[in-house]
Amino acid sequence: MPEADGRPFSLPGGMADSPGDGEPAGPPGFTQLTDMASESVGGKILFATDDFFAPAENLIKRESPSFREDEYTEFGKWMDGWETRRRRTPGHDWCVIKLGIQGIIRGMDVDISYFTGDYAPRVSIQAANLGEDKEPEMPPRGVRMGAAATPAEFEAVAELSSNDWSYLVPVTELRPGKPASSHNYFPVNSQQRWTHIRLNIFPDGGVARLRVYGSGQKDWATIDPKEPFDLVALAHGGTCVGFSNAHFGHPNNMIGVGKATSMADGWETARRPDRPPVLENDEKGSLLLPGCEWAVFRLAHPGVITQIEIDTTYFKGNSPDSCKLDGCILTTQEEEDMIKQRWELPGHKWKPLLPVTKLSANESHSFDSLTLELQDVITHARLTIAPDGGVSRLRLKGFPSSICLLRPRERPMMRFSVKAGFRASL
Repeated sequence: MPEADGRPFSLPGGMADSPGDGEPAGPPGFTQLTDMASESVGGKILFATDDFFAPAENLIKRESPSFREDEYTEFGKWMDGWETRRRRTPGHDWCVIKLGIQGIIRGMDVDISYFTGDYAPRVSIQAANLGEDKEPEMPPRGVRMGAAATPAEFEAVAELSSNDWSYLVPVTELRPGKPASSHNYFPVNSQQRWTHIRLNIFPDGGVARLRVYGSGQKDWATIDPKEPFDLVALAHGGTCVGFSNAHFGHPNNMIGVGKATSMADGWETARRPDRPPVLENDEKGSLLLPGCEWAVFRLAHPGVITQIEIDTTYFKGNSPDSCKLDGCILTTQEEEDMIKQRWELPGHKWKPLLPVTKLSANESHSFDSLTLELQDVITHARLTIAPDGGVSRLRLKGFPSSICLLRPRERPMMRFSVKAGFRASL
């Protein structure tokens, strides 16, 4: 799984899916990362200068854009994207998006699919890192078609001073491709944490989707050191770095924002072809089944896991029979080696956090981690399910290592161990 783990990407030159380039290049590696602006992770449109033909909220829809050939609204042709009116006043159109996952941006996709004669000819993209106290209270947007921003909205958004935000993409011409697939990819070389995006279109027109790909980054100084914190959450910087099978859903879905909305919002494997014709139990009531499926996660921050939540909601006829969870500590180089070796990690490196445990269908399960006895800091966790099936959410709550080492000793025997030389690699 070479590209989805947050390390640097090998990007094709220029943008893909453009006419005249011969065979279209495949999507760059950063598209395997999370869309941090998507409404599915809490992305939100705060402001748009104009939403006459189609509202800016379409920009951050989870699903790909579609086209309805014969459908019209009272304002004109129905379009699945953000489309402003033909501008007849000075200036250009723009909108502001609050990222649902705030962190490091690796690349963007300005998708103008189906906007064949009315796409925005040029764009630029700016970004800011704002604290919650820096965001003004914006008037509710409501239903926006046929509308332009009100004076009150312009007054509120002016407090953001978005004209002065950093440019991640300078003014650049967009290039249309096939009507149903017109992606303009922009790699971003920045290690800064970002919370808000401003999309400028010059001077007007339509954009189907804006994808903002990257990984979450938590401000660890803001968390309560006395409360367990989800160390694997996608929004905080956790990510899947390897898996055995993801036929129906990627493991990163399990560590997504909020509760799952359907089976499609979880990790689901194919049925194992090596399952026996007739299933039997052992003397303890567990199914006798060969094989298993697994997913490995890099924690957002090294730490001690104290509470484990495994949720099979929506998986009513396809939940796993059982699961187990293990943890280990790896340097960056060791992780890279493991990815190349398909995670054939020696057994002695993995330490049990949860022993083999039966799971129920369509139910949230909570467990205390064995870490309460082991007291080891870990950097990676491996969820193993047997024999196959689906899990909607995985939460690994605990304490970041820097906080663990400073916490009052509530239990006299509490201690933490870190491999020699590891701390220098963080």
